[in-house]
Amino acid sequence: MTTVWRSTTWLLLGASLILALSLGTRHGFGLFLPPMSAEFGWGREVFAFAIALQNLIWGLAQPITGALADRFGARKAIVIGGVLYVLGLVCMGMADSPLSLSLSAGLLIGIGLSGTSFSVILGVVGRAVPPEKRSMAMGIAAAAGSFGQFAMLPGTLGLISWLGWSAALLALGLLVALMIPLAVMIKEAPPPVTNGPQQTLVEALREATSHSGFWLLALGFFVCGFQVVFVAVHLPAYLVDHHLPALTGTTVLALVGLFNIFGTYIAGWLGGRMSKPRLLSILYLLRGVVITLFLLAPLTQWSAYLFGIAMGLLWLSTVPLTNGTVATLFGVRNLSMLGGIVFLFHQLGSFLGGWLGGYLYDTTGSYDLVWQISIGLSVMAAALNWPVREVPVARLQGAPA
Repeated sequence: MTTVWRSTTWLLLGASLILALSLGTRHGFGLFLPPMSAEFGWGREVFAFAIALQNLIWGLAQPITGALADRFGARKAIVIGGVLYVLGLVCMGMADSPLSLSLSAGLLIGIGLSGTSFSVILGVVGRAVPPEKRSMAMGIAAAAGSFGQFAMLPGTLGLISWLGWSAALLALGLLVALMIPLAVMIKEAPPPVTNGPQQTLVEALREATSHSGFWLLALGFFVCGFQVVFVAVHLPAYLVDHHLPALTGTTVLALVGLFNIFGTYIAGWLGGRMSKPRLLSILYLLRGVVITLFLLAPLTQWSAYLFGIAMGLLWLSTVPLTNGTVATLFGVRNLSMLGGIVFLFHQLGSFLGGWLGGYLYDTTGSYDLVWQISIGLSVMAAALNWPVREVPVARLQGAPA
């Protein structure tokens, strides 16, 4: 038992560090929008499209990367993803046109993220712990990504101020390269023992896609992606537009990361004790309330900070709850792949939230319409998740998950 505990702790530490580096760096990309747009004379849509493309490529690659990680090991996916991530940051630092920005920040980093983020990492964690501890362990790993956001956002802003945006991206590339040796800490658990033949990839896909709960979770996750990326990419510029100091936006996003550590941990803990789909519905409704209050209240530094704290508590809390529900419904053998498909919908929402924010700003001169869309989507996501029944499929009933 002690050996198993130490092995799981080592795995969870490695998973947490990789997520902190991967997601902490990714959450800081919005800080590069003003300096790059100003230097090259781009509208906000150019940078917004590149980041939106990143999220789309990430989502499209995720089911494939997840399936490969399920079959051939997460370590290989992490190493390959880490190399592409570093290459993308280096090329982004040398980008001087919309095409080169899209190929680096969009294509290369998008594929790199698919190997170093939630679906692959949480798939390993989900297989390494017993079902009753799964939601909590996923919550801990997901919270580490938020700590990365909290720790790296001020550091990224400092690098931009000190070195300029181009050299700052090269420095981040060196930091992200640490994920490659950290992959050694990811020790795979053996596949769960089952009686009879193993479920094939096609059978796993057919089983999941014929289940209504799978699609409801995926559509709800679309809303999460829309809101998270819109806020991460456009909130700093939104605050500057309203005559608040540039540091305010960085501080707000750092507060989001800090308080999401607590929010994600609490969500993981509650997910082991209450209905995860019902918790998701409540969480999405609360997001809508927070956005509404933010828009109605007078905009000051303190109201922005309160918004960051409230959104932080609700930020990535959806991740352990959504992945945990997928694991409950279908088991953990193909969790990285199935979680990757659900995550694809998250990234479709991310693409739309990132790009639409820039497009509507350039065409209307404000973000008002996108904020209103975000509120409506919160209500939709709450309605989608509420009817999901957290009951394993017939294949798993009476067998360990």
